[in-house]
Amino acid sequence: MTAASFAVRSGGTRQLAGTATLLRFALRRDRVMIPVWVAVDALMVLSMPNTLKGLYGTQAQRDDLLHQMTTNSSLRALVGPVFDDSLGALTAWRVGVYAGALAAVMSLLVVVRHTRDEEESGRQELVSSGMVGRRAPLTAGLLAAAVANGVLALLVAGGMASHGGTGAVALGLGIAGVGMVFATMTAIVAQLTESARLARGLTAAVLGAAFVLRAAGDSATDDGSSVLTWLSPIGWLENLRPYAGERWWVLLLFVAAALIQGAIAYELAGRRDLGMSFLPTRPGPATGSLGTAGALAWRLQRGGVLGWSVGFFLAGVVYGGLTDGAADLVGDNDNAREIFERMGGKSGITDSFLASMVGMLGLVAALYVVASVLRLHGEETSGRAEPLLANAVSRMRWAAGHLTVAFGGSVLIMLLAGLGFAASYGKEVGPVMGACLVQVAAIWVIGGAAVLLYGVAPRLAPAAWGVAGAVLLIGWVGPALDVPQAVLDVSPFGHLPKLPGGSMQWPPVLVLLALAVVLTAAGLAGLRRRDMTT
Repeated sequence: MTAASFAVRSGGTRQLAGTATLLRFALRRDRVMIPVWVAVDALMVLSMPNTLKGLYGTQAQRDDLLHQMTTNSSLRALVGPVFDDSLGALTAWRVGVYAGALAAVMSLLVVVRHTRDEEESGRQELVSSGMVGRRAPLTAGLLAAAVANGVLALLVAGGMASHGGTGAVALGLGIAGVGMVFATMTAIVAQLTESARLARGLTAAVLGAAFVLRAAGDSATDDGSSVLTWLSPIGWLENLRPYAGERWWVLLLFVAAALIQGAIAYELAGRRDLGMSFLPTRPGPATGSLGTAGALAWRLQRGGVLGWSVGFFLAGVVYGGLTDGAADLVGDNDNAREIFERMGGKSGITDSFLASMVGMLGLVAALYVVASVLRLHGEETSGRAEPLLANAVSRMRWAAGHLTVAFGGSVLIMLLAGLGFAASYGKEVGPVMGACLVQVAAIWVIGGAAVLLYGVAPRLAPAAWGVAGAVLLIGWVGPALDVPQAVLDVSPFGHLPKLPGGSMQWPPVLVLLALAVVLTAAGLAGLRRRDMTT
């Protein structure tokens, strides 16, 4: 309705012709991606109350938690301040920020997929030659994001209702609100840029900046009142205070931001030629300097590698700074100690904390390797690979360039994470660096699965995101829920030795590396034999 009002104001209902058809098509294309993202986000929220009930079952444990969060600025920067000790409020505190960030990532992917991706591939030009309004594709993309966030809000509100209906509604609407703010922000960026890759990258950078602003603000104050916190949409979700005396007026910030950004996006869409952008594309040199397929792959992916590298180094610095206080955070809470031991081994709380944080970074690095491998799929479907392969460049050389960046880049970002730990913790530098490098074996297995999907069944290549998401969910939520070891073993990360603190076990690491080689080789064999998209 909101999108329609924008379009009617700026040009009448003709601007929206074909929106319903495009929306049905968008939801059909995303019939796997959207449910996976929504399910992962909702399960992360809904699984937390029982976990927190086991961790902080007594009033003394909850009082100690509130004291720790009030006095420890580093912990507040990581997860935000606590406003109440009820299970609902603790759930909103523990996963609200991350659930909002996941909703934002889902929204930006959906909007870019149905706007700039369509133009870049040439499909939008074909669609627009029919009875389709000028703003219909943008409207359909925003509505698809709204459907996804709406379903997520309903699942969260329904699942958390047993802990308080009012707080459940506030939490669900807040998470969906963050998603829609970044959906409309992505709509603006998609008009400004000519590349889907750049649109995703710039919006992701804004999301990262919002997260940093929220963290900086929360480290300065213990009640979310910092100006820096209020500058971040993620900070708005925190200050909505579900289950802690809800501030319903904060929802107006989400509505206002979505409306204003949506209006700007619609105005820009009406002034832009199809396939063009408002930010000029810098022309390349008259004589090219790239002599190999590998050099081209590096040129295309170096921005992503740089962004992930900086992010992992900073994450290592943050987690390393929390390590000395890990024992104080856990205290006498046996349940919290058991979760860290399931994640990081039983070699002492400090080593367990280090191992669990390194493992979490390894899980996130799996997202990097999938994104980098699937750059091959993007180059092929956009038509850019065809003229390159028409020259004296074999498919294997072309793929090898991107895979070198993907697999080599995963080693680089884990090394930088280790350096971040070393910079802020300053102890056990060698063991921590070794623990970071051990994660590479499991990361490469996920990368190999992405290569296999792309090489053998390119239409299923985006399912690699589902593989990475499932592994992330198992590694993040599984230990907290005390799921059977058989479920944890589904993830390649479940077979890695628990370092630092534990003993190095080479057989599972070598098996994982061999599996990664087999998966990659099978994917490349499929790529060699199948037809390319032209």
